[in-house]
Amino acid sequence: MLEDERAAPDTLARLLARRILMDGPISVGAFMAEALGHPRFGYYMRRDPFGSGGDFTTAPEISQMFGELVGLWCVDTWARLGGPGPFHLVELGPGRGTLMADVLRAAAVLPLFRDNAIVHLVETSPHLRDRQRQTLQPLLGDSVRWHDRLEDVPDGPTILIANEFFDALPIRQVQKTNHGWFERLVDIDPDSTEGEPRFRFVLEAFGSSGGRLVPDALRDAPDGSVVEVSPASQAVARLIGARLAAAPGAALVIDYGHAQGPAVGDTLQAMRRHAYAPVLEAPGEADLTAHVDFAGITAAAREGGAQSFGPVEQGEWLTRLGIRQRASALSAKASPAQAQDIRGALDRLIDPAQMGRLFKLVALATPGAFADANPPAGF
Repeated sequence: MLEDERAAPDTLARLLARRILMDGPISVGAFMAEALGHPRFGYYMRRDPFGSGGDFTTAPEISQMFGELVGLWCVDTWARLGGPGPFHLVELGPGRGTLMADVLRAAAVLPLFRDNAIVHLVETSPHLRDRQRQTLQPLLGDSVRWHDRLEDVPDGPTILIANEFFDALPIRQVQKTNHGWFERLVDIDPDSTEGEPRFRFVLEAFGSSGGRLVPDALRDAPDGSVVEVSPASQAVARLIGARLAAAPGAALVIDYGHAQGPAVGDTLQAMRRHAYAPVLEAPGEADLTAHVDFAGITAAAREGGAQSFGPVEQGEWLTRLGIRQRASALSAKASPAQAQDIRGALDRLIDPAQMGRLFKLVALATPGAFADANPPAGF
């Protein structure tokens, strides 16, 4: 910001309130972008949100088995692409670096893969970059390359991983009323104070363009329906597709959301200390996510030039890649307590009532690299 730091708001809530007072209500996407990524106050900019001491736990933090199987998928995919010499091994939103560390450890089964991999992490948070550096330095020394955007990764053959990346990209929400579709916005709650602003959802005024965001298939939804779209997600998927169309490669997207296209429903949620929190309360202090539209992502990637496979439910994909056998092998060398932890992690990852069904995977690849009869592993 260019304003005098002494006059600058000291919380994100006050900064957003000032912006709304000056410019009017902001979109849900703008609220998400600031809450998660504001350089000074953004949720991901100032903390490590992962694990038991944070606000949520991702699959790589649950068990090494997850990252190992993702790593074997990368090795198998690279080999089936012809082992295209030096290549970019890219992860979007790499958390603590745990997944990449497990991927590289599993990839030791094919030393040529490790020898040719140039590791790139797309991460905007200085705090998380430090954690990733600590995790990966024993494996890679100082050879890891960090980028703020996928566009900054050099062109060339690529294997890309995006685990729980798309669910945190900004969404826009549109709501049906008896007068048509209107975009949902964030405004200041009139009952709050200047010192402690609170926020509320409102609908845009007549004559604006929010209704154009609604897919044709959902336009006849009943009054009160909420539809979510993520132009940001589609832009990244289109960029991945273009990258894969230009050079040999593949991408693995792992996230939670809708398998069969956009759906009616408000899925925006906030997580704080492993519990749900009010979405608009204390911006910058909780994680904000929304269900991923896998059909929208794959369509955008195909527009970019890639072919796509899936989505496949996580439990099914992990089972096809041998997670039960891996759990048995680990348990055979473990203490009784450790074996119980391994069984618990296995259930959490593949049980349909836990992560096994809600989480899904999509594979994207260079056109013609895989036939429908011989798709990437697990698909």
